[in-house]
Amino acid sequence: MTPEHHTPGQPVPMLPCANEKVPAPVRPYRHLTEVQTRFNDFDMLGHLNNSVYLQFLDLGKVRYFEAVTGAPLDMNGIAVVIVNININFFSPALMNEPLAVATACVKISQRSFVLEQRVVNTATGDVKCVATTVMAGFDRRTMGSALLDRGWVEALAAFEEMEVRPAQA
Repeated sequence: MTPEHHTPGQPVPMLPCANEKVPAPVRPYRHLTEVQTRFNDFDMLGHLNNSVYLQFLDLGKVRYFEAVTGAPLDMNGIAVVIVNININFFSPALMNEPLAVATACVKISQRSFVLEQRVVNTATGDVKCVATTVMAGFDRRTMGSALLDRGWVEALAAFEEMEVRPAQA
């Protein structure tokens, strides 16, 4: 499983993870982003700092959205915000490990969507963490919630080959 051998939109072939505490993916991952670590990303124990995982997950989101829309991410066109993020850590990432972020949209409605991401060692399949992020539509004018852009909803659903849940009142 290496990013250069993966076609976005197709299921990512994941190596099995030996850690039985790692949950199975909710849906197949269809996007993989290779990430590079730097010396200052590690703490005194030689473990990747927890804050760096968030940066990797954000990079994975950006690359995922670019693959979904087929265009570079336009910060002026973004109408979503993160309303919740949870990360479960399973194994420390150490220096010189080949790491990547696998991303999948696991739930879509007209107002929000849920991404599941995991940071994995691409050589061994060892899962370092699993994150769930809820992103919701946002209106910059009213600074409140809004329906998601229809084009984004359709692109996410097509990329993931899944149905969109109807909006709740």
